[in-house]
Amino acid sequence: MKYIIRGLLLGLVFSLPAVAQVQVLDKVAVIVDQGVVLESEVQSLVSEVKADAEAKGQQLPSDLALRTQAIERLILKNLQLQRAGMMGIRISDPQLDQTIANIAANQGVTVAQLREELARQGMAYDDYRESVREEMIMGEVRRANVRRRIYITPQEISTLVEIMAQQGGDQAEYELGHILIGLPAAATDEDVADARERADKVIDLLNNGSEFSRIAIAASSGSEALDGGNMGWMNINAMPTLFADAVQGKRKNALIGPIRSGAGFHILKILDTRGIEVVEVEEVNARHILIQPSIILSEERAQKMLKEFKEKVLAGDADFAELAKEHSADPGSALRGGELGWADPNMYVPEFKDALARLAPGEYSDPVRSAHGWHLIQLLDRRVDDATEQRKEDRAYQLLYNRKFAEESENWLREMRDTAYIEVLSE
Repeated sequence: MKYIIRGLLLGLVFSLPAVAQVQVLDKVAVIVDQGVVLESEVQSLVSEVKADAEAKGQQLPSDLALRTQAIERLILKNLQLQRAGMMGIRISDPQLDQTIANIAANQGVTVAQLREELARQGMAYDDYRESVREEMIMGEVRRANVRRRIYITPQEISTLVEIMAQQGGDQAEYELGHILIGLPAAATDEDVADARERADKVIDLLNNGSEFSRIAIAASSGSEALDGGNMGWMNINAMPTLFADAVQGKRKNALIGPIRSGAGFHILKILDTRGIEVVEVEEVNARHILIQPSIILSEERAQKMLKEFKEKVLAGDADFAELAKEHSADPGSALRGGELGWADPNMYVPEFKDALARLAPGEYSDPVRSAHGWHLIQLLDRRVDDATEQRKEDRAYQLLYNRKFAEESENWLREMRDTAYIEVLSE
């Protein structure tokens, strides 16, 4: 058996025709720990970079420098794939197919059209599939090893939110409506009480649908009364401090006041805004049952189980919550009958999010495959929520995370390479 295997390996490297000439088909270019980089991989990557540069009209360094860079990239790729193998990270065919379908959809084409385009570029579809699989695996192994190195403090988030607010404040503008219920110069307590009563009546009228400009013309003591109380567009940093503090964080059509000052009682309406981000998000409340395929439980059997669960629930022969408690592999939701609570659907993996988008409240999905396994999903309800402040914090966190992830990824790759056995055999 030893000789048969050796013969097969040699057959991969040499072609031995009837004549005595030996033809080299491929060879090892680099030894990388327990793996190798083949010369064909190096040549393929170099050719790919050259073709891409030519298409973009870019200048390239010497062939030697280009080869060195190609080898370095392939070394790092090989090390990451080896680490993924040790960690047991795998990408199943259904996961891969779903990812490729998402790639095609993002490009506005079907998978069939994507295959045609790849063929026009001279790339075999099977090769493309495996390259996508490798990218997915490397992404998973990077996330698994790097995210544990990242720590973001609440202070870092709040500091960045303040910086972003200051930067955004330079562009934030409000179109304000203003009604002033004035006070005489030496106002008595009776004058103040009377003005306050009139201001409250104005608020009641406005809350009951009266037109702001008409009330301003009729009742305001402000200099812009004849303009319907319209103060025009103002940057928040250029407003009177009293107004700036009052409108901060308020949205279009908000009615503010009465606000007391030495001049009287002010009533403000935000007629419009620009340069201000207001975020409304649709939140979903859903529940699911997760079945994870394994060596014992096949993909087909896991999918079939969820189909049967759906049929039983719809027929009234089973309770979704009880099935989730008994069968779901998601420990965070199983004890709650599969309930995930209110959440922004963007927090879910694409397949789960897309399935929710197609459901009406109360409906069940067909079994859905994601990176976590097979899901049976029920959408319980939807709601729209003002997430402006939360989105600011989320954006600050994501900016900090991305910055630190990039830094730590470089550090992790460098550490992994420094501790690996690397031997370049082919120059």
